Amino acid sequence: MRPPPALALAALCLLALPAAAAAAYFGLTGREVLTPFPGLGTATAPAQGGAHLKQCDLLKLSRRQKQLCRREPGLAETLQDAAHLSLLECQFQFRHERWNCSLEGRTGLLKRGFKETAFLYAVSSAALTHTLARACSAGRMERCTCDDSPGLESRQAWQWGVCGDNLKYSTKFLSNFLGPKRGSKDLRARVDAHNTHMGIKAVKSGLRTTCKCHGVSGSCAVRTCWKQLSPFRETGQALKLRYDSAVKVSSATNEALGRLELWAPVRPGSPAKGLAPRPGDLVYMEDSPSFCRPSKYSPGTAGRVCSREASCSSLCCGRGYDTQSRLVAFSCHCQVQWCCYVECQQCVQEELVYTCKH
Repeated sequence: MRPPPALALAALCLLALPAAAAAAYFGLTGREVLTPFPGLGTATAPAQGGAHLKQCDLLKLSRRQKQLCRREPGLAETLQDAAHLSLLECQFQFRHERWNCSLEGRTGLLKRGFKETAFLYAVSSAALTHTLARACSAGRMERCTCDDSPGLESRQAWQWGVCGDNLKYSTKFLSNFLGPKRGSKDLRARVDAHNTHMGIKAVKSGLRTTCKCHGVSGSCAVRTCWKQLSPFRETGQALKLRYDSAVKVSSATNEALGRLELWAPVRPGSPAKGLAPRPGDLVYMEDSPSFCRPSKYSPGTAGRVCSREASCSSLCCGRGYDTQSRLVAFSCHCQVQWCCYVECQQCVQEELVYTCKH
């Protein structure tokens, strides 16, 4: 089977990062406190000169993509931010699933047509789209600024703190960066392209118009409006819902157009023949393994922490779970002291932890 196209899927998350950085992300369990990726909230100047070129060289990009990276100061950092964001979101959305977005040493999953692979394509392209748009509005890219809302210049927008996320530039650049669609006669290429576009579409659907009033005593004598992306957590939740209802597809040749098209099997209550999947569907080609035992696609679920009421039954694959007791320290009986700090006591409570048996 041919290797997946570089950066068209969540392999971006693996390939765009230096090995050391990628390894750090893989250690996440999905239970950490998620913080915004660094720098997107402020107009941090992109790396210049040799530093920028070196960053591009460290990324595992195609030759053409490295050339684009070198011409676009700020892009290398943005790609790494996108990889960070997509991995965190993937691990958060699958934290209670048998497959919890663990890819370390098991990148063979990226070469298969599973539902999980489909999600990785979608969340990767969504994170790229979101991060590029946010980087433009934060002043981290040299060739783009705020969104082109009518009557709002970038300098004025930054002064008022209403710089819109530039989704238009983001999607246009991403289309050029990922390259033209490959192999219309290749089912895998069609599936990958569909899921990549679906991820971009999920970000677009979260674009909102936000307005800010200006005037004496907070009056709305003048109102400035701009485009703003919804938090990426909402995009991740939307993609997870699409994963839960993903459509298995095969291929059929459209004789009128002379090209391969995706075709979904007959669904209960639907017409006699299959239908093409909708643009908002996540699509896949083959059924996933159980992910219960260690394999080349998953480390299995042995030792995973689960919720006795919610997830142990499914997560532990019928093997049962162990119960352990541990003491957890936390702050309690906090009081505000004059002046001006909070003083707390340390309390300890017993907590039961459930882990899947081997």
